[in-house]
Amino acid sequence: MPLTDFHFDRSNAVHKIMYGRVKLEEATALLHFSKKGIVQQLMHNLKYRGHEVVGQVLGEWLGEALKHSDAYKNIDVVVPVPLHKSKQKQRGYNQVDKFGSALAKALEADYDSSTLIKTSATKTQVFKDRLKRSSNSQTNFTISQFETLKNKHVLLVDDIITTGATLEACANVLFTIDNLKLSIATMAITD
Repeated sequence: MPLTDFHFDRSNAVHKIMYGRVKLEEATALLHFSKKGIVQQLMHNLKYRGHEVVGQVLGEWLGEALKHSDAYKNIDVVVPVPLHKSKQKQRGYNQVDKFGSALAKALEADYDSSTLIKTSATKTQVFKDRLKRSSNSQTNFTISQFETLKNKHVLLVDDIITTGATLEACANVLFTIDNLKLSIATMAITD
């Protein structure tokens, strides 16, 4: 498997993608994603074939690494990037849920899949290039309860980071909460 080992390197590619856009404590991705590679197959099975176990296994794998890192020991809550309710109804699950809950368990943190909400449905970004993904202004998120994450160190999790546009949109909404610290972890990062 094409591991990144980003959790050992603070100047990793996830930090570089998000640099100057949002203030992060930590940022990591477990795997390198390349077209027609094994990670693309895993993600496809996770998102479109109902193989939620992929997210569980990747979450346990990354969780095992992060729980031994001092940088991730103070995570209070793991929050997944949400799907719009219509997309979740269609798919039947959020592909990031099992990943996030496995990370939360490993880090002895809470798991909160209800505070961050996606307010508008968007078309899949799989076939969009980096520029179109980055300029997707239709992605909207909101917070359901501000007190839930107040004064917390949140680990925001997603499946793949390409441009960082989705994570940035989520982060901007999360930073409306008082005294919130933010870190990011994804299953994969595109090469």
